[in-house]
Amino acid sequence: MASAAEQLAANLSLSSFGKAEELKKRIWFALGALIVYRLCTYVPLPGIDGEALARMFASLSGGFLDMVNTFSGGAVQRMSIITLGIMPYISASIIVQLLTTMSPSLAALKKEGEQGRKKINQYTRMGTVALTLVQGYAVATGLEGQAGVVVDPGWFFRITTVITLLGGTMFLMWLGEQITQRGIGNGISLIIFAGIIAELPGTLAQAFELNRAGSMSLGLLLALLVGAAALIWFIVLCERAQRRVIIQYPKRQHGNRVIQGDKSHLPIKLNVSGVIPPIFASSLLIMPLTVAGFYQSSGAEWLTTMTSLLGVGRPLHVALYVLLIVFFCFFYTTVQFNPEDTAENLKKHGGFVPGIRPGKRTAEYLEYVLTRLTVIGSAYLSLVCVIPEILMSQAAVPFYLGGTSLLIVVNVTMDTVSQIHSHLMAQQYEGLLKKARLKGGRR
Repeated sequence: MASAAEQLAANLSLSSFGKAEELKKRIWFALGALIVYRLCTYVPLPGIDGEALARMFASLSGGFLDMVNTFSGGAVQRMSIITLGIMPYISASIIVQLLTTMSPSLAALKKEGEQGRKKINQYTRMGTVALTLVQGYAVATGLEGQAGVVVDPGWFFRITTVITLLGGTMFLMWLGEQITQRGIGNGISLIIFAGIIAELPGTLAQAFELNRAGSMSLGLLLALLVGAAALIWFIVLCERAQRRVIIQYPKRQHGNRVIQGDKSHLPIKLNVSGVIPPIFASSLLIMPLTVAGFYQSSGAEWLTTMTSLLGVGRPLHVALYVLLIVFFCFFYTTVQFNPEDTAENLKKHGGFVPGIRPGKRTAEYLEYVLTRLTVIGSAYLSLVCVIPEILMSQAAVPFYLGGTSLLIVVNVTMDTVSQIHSHLMAQQYEGLLKKARLKGGRR
């Protein structure tokens, strides 16, 4: 027999969505914020020659630069005020979270609840400012090294560029926080999602144009489309997969009645860390390559060597990418799920895993299960993110449509739909409670 929650979920419809005024306000706010973000990608940096920039991008396009442009929603190609995007904030978050695991003072701060979280967020913002200043100056001097891109090179251009890029990144960070609080879904993930979605139509149009011009065979085009569809199916399958650990609750006696013990389960996802590891790994690889790409024409051999070795599909790039994904999978899984805390909570409420003693033994068992799942989950993420890039580099596809992009799009879509579903469920529960109060009052 279906539970009450399952019955409510089955009854969700467009009519229930139409009655959810609070949910509609949140969705409209998120859409409005994403439109503002897209408009910002078309506001260029001051002092840039557009035609020279287009020639520079055409000469440097291919591989990692296309990947950077995809994640930024075309902001790099247009050299907009948000060229650095949200990546400095993500890099600062990585550094702060790593320091939290190594520093006892930061670890204690994390356990202080809301106040500790606010202080950690403040440290993250300060780190974002520092990283943006460094990366902004590198981009400014790199643009000056490109012939004719900067109209009036000099310190005035560098200072204005650094200040503009800093303002753009801080604005995006604030916008993402506002979407999270007042909109629907995770704001930072939605901003990256919007940038990728905005570039997908152009990528598909480019693929069909290449096929029409004869530069790409029809078989290769169909193989790419079928492979993308199969990859989306595989991502959805793995993201919904979970291991259900059976939890048994003992019999309880209330007065003269003996209540039979309940049996429940603890769901542990195959990929506990979600889309965070690929985003973190990409951010650590993207920004150094972007800055190095701007300096590549200066003639330094070590920069040319580094960009060629770390190009998309190259062995060194693949190895570093996989290592970073695996590392962040294990790191972020420990942040999201703590076996010791879970075992302690089960013990307090009288729950136990059949055949496993409560307390320390339960924590060890949950950690064993979580480790095995994380190994499989990290392998799944690595395959999804790396194999399409290798295939595209081998097939010499002149545009970027990687597994990381599809993974982010599918994950963010599923997460946002899940949150919308939760809001509709909460609204139906509120409606049932109001009806129950009215019936009770009439009696």
